[in-house]
Amino acid sequence: MTDVRPAPQVEDQPAIAAPDASFGLTDWLRWAWRQLTSMRIALILLFLLALGSVPGSMLPQQGTDAAGVIQYYKSHPTLAPLLNHLALFNVFGSPWFAAIYLLLFASLVGCVVPRTFRLAGSARTLPPRAPRNIGRLPHCASYGTPLPPGQALEVAAGVLSGHGFRLRRADDGQTWLSAEKGYLREAGNLLFHLSLLGVLVSIALGGLFGYKADKLLVTGTSFSDTQNDLDEIFPGRLVTAADYPPFTITLNSFNASYVSSGPQLGQPTAFNARVSYSARPGAPVQIDDIQVNHPLSIDGAKVYLIGHGYAPEFKVTSASGQVEYSEATPFIAGTSGDFLSQGVVKVPDASPKQLGFSGVFVPTAVETAGGTLESIYPAPDRPVVSLIAYGGNLGMNSGPTQSVYALDMAGLKQLVAQPHLLAPGQTWKLPGNDGSITFTGYKQWVSLTVTHDPGQLPALVFGLGSLAGLLLSFLVRRRRVFVRTSAVEPGPGSGPGSGPGSGPGPGPGPGSVVQFGGLARTDASGGFEAEFAVLAAELKAAHEQQAAQQETGD
Repeated sequence: MTDVRPAPQVEDQPAIAAPDASFGLTDWLRWAWRQLTSMRIALILLFLLALGSVPGSMLPQQGTDAAGVIQYYKSHPTLAPLLNHLALFNVFGSPWFAAIYLLLFASLVGCVVPRTFRLAGSARTLPPRAPRNIGRLPHCASYGTPLPPGQALEVAAGVLSGHGFRLRRADDGQTWLSAEKGYLREAGNLLFHLSLLGVLVSIALGGLFGYKADKLLVTGTSFSDTQNDLDEIFPGRLVTAADYPPFTITLNSFNASYVSSGPQLGQPTAFNARVSYSARPGAPVQIDDIQVNHPLSIDGAKVYLIGHGYAPEFKVTSASGQVEYSEATPFIAGTSGDFLSQGVVKVPDASPKQLGFSGVFVPTAVETAGGTLESIYPAPDRPVVSLIAYGGNLGMNSGPTQSVYALDMAGLKQLVAQPHLLAPGQTWKLPGNDGSITFTGYKQWVSLTVTHDPGQLPALVFGLGSLAGLLLSFLVRRRRVFVRTSAVEPGPGSGPGSGPGSGPGPGPGPGSVVQFGGLARTDASGGFEAEFAVLAAELKAAHEQQAAQQETGD
């Protein structure tokens, strides 16, 4: 039998140095590297990576749902700053998530690269020598043949090579043969590990040369894929301004459909953003529909529809009739699903003092018994807006940059004690000499995400490669078979003048005994027993056929 000894175990703790030896910095670094590249640490890091991804799927993220982050601040003013301090609104761009990812990357590289070389060497290894006692193998068979040992061994070699077995012949003058099949399993392991490295490199490629950007676009407006025209940009480490595709998109219309009756009342059924776009300046303008899970592909980037809402249109005029503000202002909806939306209107050019309005847009308004407004349907069937007016200094000319969805109340004073309700077309005359505000109507806005990831396609290819490697490693079995032939010693009745079959040998003249055995290195699902029985029967039939041909030829 093959001499098999257990591999030396790597200790989890640094080896205790001899009394006269010192455990220096190099030894500690070597021990730390062994721990980092161990399978246990890799699994722990993988678990931490999965655990760290949970907040990214439960909380709104700045890169994909900036409006949701703003709404979370409004709904949880005490908790939101703490979560932001922990970078839970930007999980996948946080330093702690990057540290886990980099450690996992180093751990996997340290595990995969040496294993890749070991697997490559294993795939080239010849079968081991045949054991001396084949009868001790899990599967074995023995029969006699009139062929001499050498010829019987050649017949067996021809049968096994025809079945794709890799052969190893005796190099010591003996008559034995080793054969092994299922090396494709090692090729599957090798493919899986190389593909896993390819996936990691593809992710790094996307992180270095890819980018993600957000844009809130009101119906009838346009934007260009430039740094100055996008709301938020999350570029890769090596992305420059010249790497952004120079396309332009205009939002022509947006339509949303909802269930109008039954227990699912108000549930969305379809969203469709009709856009016109140009791949580059001077290129032909094309029309397309962006829908959920159906992004627009343009010049290597993808544009996704991730949100929508309402933008009430206001016109603010001074006491003398001069228009000081006239545009659609995006309001942000809450999480209730009824699209009750909040927003602010800032009029820095108003006189004699600056004006600010805090408002609530109600798509389908009903008044409750308590006198409050609620929206019973997300579509704008009975739209109204409730406004609170402020006057004073908006603080936009000094200090830190303000959010467009909040008022700086430090320099403002409320003009009227109670909110004022407006329907489309109605005007509210402000007290004193502060002019008026008119709710002229509403438009819809969409939130678009532009992504460019050059590692996406390679990651898909390597992911499929890793899946193929796993299938090969699971479905293919490594199995070995061994053949030994030995000459039959003449029996008492096999001499001259004795009749056929009078002795214990296989027949008159020279002959041999064929021993055939096998085992499967990996056979968790079974099946090798049937394969071995077929091979044994085929070997015996080949020997009988060869013996018959020789007898006929004689």
